[in-house]
Amino acid sequence: MNISIPGRVPSHVHLDLYKAQVIGNPYYGLNDFNLRWIAQSDWTYVSTIRDLPHVNEAGNTETHLLFNGLDTFANISFCGQYVASTNNQFRQWRFNVTDLWARCSQPGAPELKVDFRSATEMATQLANEPGAETWPFGIEGWFEYPHRAFIRKEQSDFGWDWGPAFAPAGIWKKAWIVQVSSKKLMIPNSAFDLYREGQLNNLPPDQNANWVLNASLDSLTPIPKGAQMSFKITDKAGKVHDHGYLSNITNGLDVISGITTLDGNKYNLWWPSGMGDQNLYNITVDVVHQNTTLATVRKRAGFRTIVLNLGPVTEEQKAKGVGPGNNWHFEINGHSFYAKGSNFIPPDAFWPRVTKERIRTLFTAVVAGNQNMLRLWASGAYAPDFMFDLADEMGILLWSEFEFGDALYPVSADFLENCRQEAVYQVRRVNHHPSLALWAGGNELENLELKTVQKLAPDDYGRYLEEYETLFIRTLLPAVYGNSRSITYIPSSTTNGYMSLNFSNPIPIVQRYDNLTEGSFYGDTDHYNYNSLVAFDLDTYPVGRFANEFGYHSMPSLPTWREAISEEDLHFNSSTIMLRNHHYPAGGLNISNYRNSSKGMAEMTLAVERYYPIPNKTDSVANFSAWCHATQIFQADYYKSQIQFYRAGSGRPERQLGSLYWQLEDIWQAPTWAGIEYSGRWKVLHYVAQDIYKNVIVAPLYNKTTGILDIYAVSDLWSEVAGKLSLTWAGWGGESLNYTLPAESNQTTSNGVSTLDFKVGPLNSTLVASININTLSRANNFSSTNGILVANLTATGTPINSNVTKTFTHTNVYTPAPLSSAAIVNPTLSIEYDKKNDAFTVTAETGISYWTWLSVPDSDSSVIVHFDENAFFLRQGERKHIGYHVISGCSEGWQDRVLVQSIFNQTLPV
Repeated sequence: MNISIPGRVPSHVHLDLYKAQVIGNPYYGLNDFNLRWIAQSDWTYVSTIRDLPHVNEAGNTETHLLFNGLDTFANISFCGQYVASTNNQFRQWRFNVTDLWARCSQPGAPELKVDFRSATEMATQLANEPGAETWPFGIEGWFEYPHRAFIRKEQSDFGWDWGPAFAPAGIWKKAWIVQVSSKKLMIPNSAFDLYREGQLNNLPPDQNANWVLNASLDSLTPIPKGAQMSFKITDKAGKVHDHGYLSNITNGLDVISGITTLDGNKYNLWWPSGMGDQNLYNITVDVVHQNTTLATVRKRAGFRTIVLNLGPVTEEQKAKGVGPGNNWHFEINGHSFYAKGSNFIPPDAFWPRVTKERIRTLFTAVVAGNQNMLRLWASGAYAPDFMFDLADEMGILLWSEFEFGDALYPVSADFLENCRQEAVYQVRRVNHHPSLALWAGGNELENLELKTVQKLAPDDYGRYLEEYETLFIRTLLPAVYGNSRSITYIPSSTTNGYMSLNFSNPIPIVQRYDNLTEGSFYGDTDHYNYNSLVAFDLDTYPVGRFANEFGYHSMPSLPTWREAISEEDLHFNSSTIMLRNHHYPAGGLNISNYRNSSKGMAEMTLAVERYYPIPNKTDSVANFSAWCHATQIFQADYYKSQIQFYRAGSGRPERQLGSLYWQLEDIWQAPTWAGIEYSGRWKVLHYVAQDIYKNVIVAPLYNKTTGILDIYAVSDLWSEVAGKLSLTWAGWGGESLNYTLPAESNQTTSNGVSTLDFKVGPLNSTLVASININTLSRANNFSSTNGILVANLTATGTPINSNVTKTFTHTNVYTPAPLSSAAIVNPTLSIEYDKKNDAFTVTAETGISYWTWLSVPDSDSSVIVHFDENAFFLRQGERKHIGYHVISGCSEGWQDRVLVQSIFNQTLPV
């Protein structure tokens, strides 16, 4: 096949073929299977460079090729002459072609050619080379294409359990032909490092120390000896706060570095969302030689310290009830905080179409969802500069990872050097961003990969552990430490931390692995359990210092499905929907993955049937839509159960200080773990997370084993809050049920409502009440199907970095029987749009409304909107006023079409 079409930069082959109408939308139907021939083929990009001054005419000038990203195996030629070969999607490639240009036979219009070799074919070729690394079967997380560990390309391009395996090729980032005279420098990359004087990676610094600015600039052309570095720091208004010359200049001719000390109290600190202002400053560094400025680099940065504290629990902490072991929590500017957030995956299989506007929309949802941290998951691609810029502006901490995951990797000299240069480039590129929270070596390496080796090949464990440490400790750690003093490094996303940390050693970290002391707490956790029968059993949740992954899959909404599949496929187990469900992965290139995908479909089906009314609508498409929504309710319910469990752990011995659920957003339209669909629609999950991530919440935790319902007040504020918690049993029709709650010393009871006083210490939780449901049943003629426990919290406290007292409210409920068997009634919901106030009013007329849901009709794709609240609880007779924000589409005309429903609607035939 010979295809010749216009190409673009940046782009991918798939996108260029689609624009030229050679192929259809890659995301439509089963095109992830139908278009595999693209990934398995070689492709060439060629361009004639016009109006490029010839080196013989331009005088003392050098000509360079600069590629910010080539995906992945490329042979580059210029003027018909070979330049170089590349083998890493994540490196910046720089080539001096001055000599090639000088002897070019066609000086008027030189040809630049980039030949891309199929990455999937190259992976297989490398795996089959003599002496290639081998691992026991089952070590590599094999989704569709195999052998991804051999190549430095986005690992999820080879398939994942939430996305397609397009394995694209192309010049996926910006590229330049650069001509530089001897009187100027071209700076392709640089690093600004802001840290407290005396600070060391991984250790909390002295917050009273002065700041240090360390600037380091790369250059394509030689930096003259004797060059100096001047600097200037201004705020957004242009006011100059500091200026002068850097000292201790180190000039390696291709890299120049310098340092200066700044007043530790002179600058306003940068804080994450919900903790203070995002104060940013412009730092300008000039390279100066003989009173001539050769190059200028300007970056926007913030003054902050961020540390992942993995140190031993102190005696002072133990005296406050923290269990022994090691810490595992983040500290911003010297303050521990609760990390609330989610995991970020590639938002598209083709990064060139990920725009700043699209990321802004996602990040707006993150902040609106009361999240302060995203984990940029390994095995995707490194976040672009504009993504860090937005995070800086919006106060979102970005836990960043090197792109290795769910596999072990080769340790040949060439592979390690390739990885080292990748890491150095990426660390230097983003280090100045205050939103950068952490560097982790990769995903699930210690808790999954090394554990699997222990199980499958115990005799070879020592060898594979040594190889693991060669890459993730002895290669990547120096790449971080050698280019930054301001950031923490851990070798694996889920880890028990270090056994010791000694900066007198060349490699300071000695990992703990399984060297644990019984009764002590270590590390972070991830948790996936697809047996929905135990979804709400607290005993199945891990107890640790931090939860960095947990989740369950659900279906996207009907409007999102319609973006990608035909009307005839709109039923739950259609062939197209099943094959777009990659949970469970095919484990190969078999297109007919019904056997595995049906397991994932069955998990969602069983979860709905166990806990909620089963949709049985007469219209097949409406029934499909109801099923999709029901899977989202279970997903949200399950996440809520875990998040409130983890947050309550902030006041228990595990001192749990973070929960990042899997996952924030979708890469395409399919059943996944996402809380936000591909086009930006919020699933039920994102609304529920928004609620349970509020600063002060009430958290009812029922232990199936003991029959005890513990009710916690939880606060992530840095000062004490105090308030009242009211508890009442209500019938589904709205009536109060006079079930007698056990008397507490701080409790008053009136008209079936029990009110309890409470206080919660800084960043903590308090057990306010414990109810033995079994005892309640015997004493009160209790029927689990007839009622629901409603908990209303009202508290006063001071928000973080504020002097103004605020009132915090939160409502949560506990249903002793699953809604599938509860005596729910029609709440007779009504909704009105108030044009004057531009808001909706929802009322439950005749009963309790649970999982109250506002939506634009499924048939209306003219607007995507998120409501200020959704998936909420309404008492009988209660009215709630709801605002909204338009994500995309028309801003007017849709408001009168908004619908409202509750879980009761699942029982209706229409």
